[in-house]
Amino acid sequence: MSLVAGTGPLSRDRAGQLSPPVADDVVYIEPHPRRVQGIRDGATVIDTERALMVHRRGAPLSYAFAADEIGDLPADPVPEAPGFVVVPWTAMDSWLEEGRALVHYPPNPYHRVDCRPTARGLRVEVSGTILVDTVDTMIVFETALKPRLYVNPSLVRTDLLSRSATTSYCNYKGYATYWNVDVGGTVVTDAAWSYDDPLPETLPIKGMLSFDETKVDVLAEMPESASYSDCGCQIPGK
Repeated sequence: MSLVAGTGPLSRDRAGQLSPPVADDVVYIEPHPRRVQGIRDGATVIDTERALMVHRRGAPLSYAFAADEIGDLPADPVPEAPGFVVVPWTAMDSWLEEGRALVHYPPNPYHRVDCRPTARGLRVEVSGTILVDTVDTMIVFETALKPRLYVNPSLVRTDLLSRSATTSYCNYKGYATYWNVDVGGTVVTDAAWSYDDPLPETLPIKGMLSFDETKVDVLAEMPESASYSDCGCQIPGK
């Protein structure tokens, strides 16, 4: 994400312009001086501070390790970095970066999340019933994604919400809890989500709710030309 995906500067759908233009197959590789550990069968089989980070368009962000540090683990060479290889993410039972457990992919050093209190209006309606109508919101700016509004549950008809079994994980926000809406027997599943125990970067949105405009009627006062976008989290079964 960030450099080579979404609207990042090296993606196909970059928001800005590069001058002079860069090749479509550009690959960016950089030192990543953080402690990266891979755990398999209860043993630490990768433990290094010499990893590289590989940003390749059309491919997930990945770590590359010196070939002499990974033993007989499965690996693919990195043509642009002789002597370094990529170990498949699924080859490990778990990955750690500076002690933080990772899910799905490495965290991107160019990915930023800013949470700002704002007076932007948010109105959410289901089957003619208003769930939210306020200008007391929190706007979240996240690299390569469209801004999104969150709202304190005290300003929401939470009596119409029930917890869903769905969960998702984001390396920048943490685990999300999803909520169904029930209005007069009309049930909308996974209509909203919240982060009950967010990562330090996103503590300002702890417990706040954001609504899925593809499932409920959302009128949000957003920055010009901005609209809602997928949050980038991975939802099992969706």
